[in-house]
Amino acid sequence: MKLTPLQNDRAAGVLVALAAGDALGAGYEFGAPLPDGAEVTMKGGGPFGFAPAEWTDDTSMAIPIAQALLESASDAESSSPAALTMIVRAWAAWAAEAKDVGAQTSAVIAAARRLAAAAGRSKVHAADFSAAAADFHARTGRSAGNGSLMRTAPMALAYLDRDPAELMVQAGVLSALTHADPDAQEACGLWCVAIREAVLTGRLDVRAGLPLLSAERAALWLQRIEVAERSRPREFNRNGWVVEAFQGAWSAIHFAGLTASDPAHLRAALEEAVRGGRDTDTVAAIAGGLLGAAYGYTAVPFEWRRRLHGWPGLRARDLMMLGMELGRGEGRRLGSWPRAGHQDYSMWSRTDALVQHPHDDGVWLGGVGSLGRVAELGIDAVVSLCRLGTLDVPSVAPEDHATFWLVDSPDEDDNADAAFVLRDAASAVERFRAEGKTVLVHCVRAESRTPTVAALYGARVAGVSPLEALEDVCRVLPGANPNRLFLGLLKNVQTAP
Repeated sequence: MKLTPLQNDRAAGVLVALAAGDALGAGYEFGAPLPDGAEVTMKGGGPFGFAPAEWTDDTSMAIPIAQALLESASDAESSSPAALTMIVRAWAAWAAEAKDVGAQTSAVIAAARRLAAAAGRSKVHAADFSAAAADFHARTGRSAGNGSLMRTAPMALAYLDRDPAELMVQAGVLSALTHADPDAQEACGLWCVAIREAVLTGRLDVRAGLPLLSAERAALWLQRIEVAERSRPREFNRNGWVVEAFQGAWSAIHFAGLTASDPAHLRAALEEAVRGGRDTDTVAAIAGGLLGAAYGYTAVPFEWRRRLHGWPGLRARDLMMLGMELGRGEGRRLGSWPRAGHQDYSMWSRTDALVQHPHDDGVWLGGVGSLGRVAELGIDAVVSLCRLGTLDVPSVAPEDHATFWLVDSPDEDDNADAAFVLRDAASAVERFRAEGKTVLVHCVRAESRTPTVAALYGARVAGVSPLEALEDVCRVLPGANPNRLFLGLLKNVQTAP
């Protein structure tokens, strides 16, 4: 599917924001609700001993879905038996060593393995999982845990150019691999349709899928949604149940949206979800998938993306690539951004600009050609404001390479939120410097994006206005000339209270 730049950003944000919410909540899982304003960080720990900024089973189970759907992107049926079998085999391998597997999911995986063994097979099939899940539901009458809703987001990305009614059905099929209860299947369908709507339009509308349900079930879910909008996440004290997890996630989004404007809404809503307590990682992960779909990759703060990681050895950039490629529906494109090893800027001239920041000689300002001098100059942190390949900054640790999506355009509609991204980039420079690192800030030719970020950073460290800082930057950086949108943003920062 041909995505606009903003839709591309939003598709890329789905899995990253899901994982950010997951890792944010990991250290607070099963805890009591937190008071308003309590600090929420990716501290790790919790009952299962996750590392700081490590995602949990929520994201780990979503990744095989994304990978399998990406592999089958050219198929007419994304939820083919082959794709579903690929998913469940990855889950079975993950569960063998995972720190935490949900009780219901664990029971279904064990039963599916027994079914495969009884049939003389060493590997499970999707049908084994579906049969085991159906049996679990028939025996217990209780299979509406939140374990399928937490992982469902990738399905929405695979159906951006398809009928949402089909998405509703296939989300239910995916849920029924482990959670056959109608509540679980419908919750997944509604959330997926909402994610699809958000990626395509930027709107947060959890009611978008209601017309696809029967009148009776639509009325029930509308009532549940309205309760969520009158409540706070902390009021859903049974959020291990899929309905209350759904309500807790939507109540966090709704409540935070009353006071926070985008893209600050994403952060405020995920913090609100975690402060709700109990199954914090799952509620925040569910909320994150939808928030990332609405606000995009650019809205996920760098401080959260920086060390985000987890099974199977992936980082935020990997999730960004998965989401974007899945949304495009074209499979993996090894020779092009963002998966290519190197981004070709050979057709550009004057990319070798490199000067020290006038207010801080521990910060270098340059074009993309200056990356070749990183090791020579002892630079150990890089802030990139243009596209790069996966191998373009080999000498810097991944967590010390801050990447930002920022189009050098005077048209406000070409960036999801240029003001937020520029401020976040300046904050990354400040963070690296506080850690004693020598920093390179670069774009392609150091003409517009680089001097704008340099001015914001300079204003902070020199105690001057951004426009005064920009004058100093322009004196040392040849060709510095921020476009009129960026210049206007610097003026607004100058006059803001």
